[in-house]
Amino acid sequence: LGKPTARQERPRPGAAQHEDRPGFQYDHEAFLGKEEARSFDQLSPEESRERLGKIVDRIDDNKDGHLTTEELKNWIKRVQKRYIYENVAKVWKDYDLNKDNKIAWEEYKQATYGYYL
Repeated sequence: LGKPTARQERPRPGAAQHEDRPGFQYDHEAFLGKEEARSFDQLSPEESRERLGKIVDRIDDNKDGHLTTEELKNWIKRVQKRYIYENVAKVWKDYDLNKDNKIAWEEYKQATYGYYL
């Protein structure tokens, strides 16, 4: 007969999974955005707590003094969307070599494969 094994927690279906990293940097970036998370790394614990309090007030959409899961989800979606738009704008500048606010095929090839050509 086999020995009983220790019970292990299994992820719930539909539950978001991510890999925790030391220092919770992943969570900081998801919650604050990459740039904001970096700025928090430079703050004292008191300053960090004060700024986080202001952010929590912005997350609390219905201003009831409590955060719901839905409010947190909406906040993280806004932060991630902002990061995507900023990243697209940066990449656009890199690819739009003649600065006409359009990316021609030649510009794309040069920006992407220029060092190969």
